[in-house]
Amino acid sequence: MTSPPEHVAGRIAALLRALSRFPDTGASTSQLARSTGLARPTAHRLLTALAAEGYVDRDQRGGAWYLGPELYLLGEVAAQRYDVTQHARASVRRLAAATGESAFFSARRGEETVCLLREDGDFPIRSFVLHEGARFPLGVVSAGLVVLALLPDPEIDDYLRRVDLTARYGPAHRPDAVRERIARTRELGYAVNPGLVVEGSWGMAAAVFDRAGAPAWALTLTGVESRFRDHRRPELGALLLKEAHQLTRALAAHA
Repeated sequence: MTSPPEHVAGRIAALLRALSRFPDTGASTSQLARSTGLARPTAHRLLTALAAEGYVDRDQRGGAWYLGPELYLLGEVAAQRYDVTQHARASVRRLAAATGESAFFSARRGEETVCLLREDGDFPIRSFVLHEGARFPLGVVSAGLVVLALLPDPEIDDYLRRVDLTARYGPAHRPDAVRERIARTRELGYAVNPGLVVEGSWGMAAAVFDRAGAPAWALTLTGVESRFRDHRRPELGALLLKEAHQLTRALAAHA
């Protein structure tokens, strides 16, 4: 079970992050309490206070909570400084057009990756593990794996000691298994997720670096297993690395 943050600001942030995982359906108070480790009365009290300020909204018929309009307005302002998607969009589109697969751009936020952009290629069968707004812990899905793999070893060691990925994602995410994939990712330069989250749904990712040289974002391709056979993965990896390198340079030039 998730341990709740000790301070009010952390609890509010945890609720908003949890709510962002339900952009279409919304989430009940009980769902959000479970996701954050908060007691249900505490979650309800904080959500009610946030609703009064416009940070969350509630469907009066079904009772589901959604992110509110005030967050949209604040996001529009913050985007002027932090929005990198305008630079990433061209890379995502080129990857989708060149491969026929679904292409994505994700950002590292703390110990998660968050999907910001999606562009579908012309191949008719899709993988729906990733979508805009989807969050995964570092080490899960190819974007989270490539970011984790390129962090300094002490950070990786600390993370894998503290975080249990197996409870939700299964034994394939034991620390020893993750370390094996980290080693392979470092060898190749890009990460491969061979259907570990959803069987038959493969992904590959390359890291995009900030000005300090840290892996801050990732470009990803996903699709069905038959499209990621041994003979094709080097080609896809080369395309990802090329676009990631170009995007790293573009972001550095506009920082």
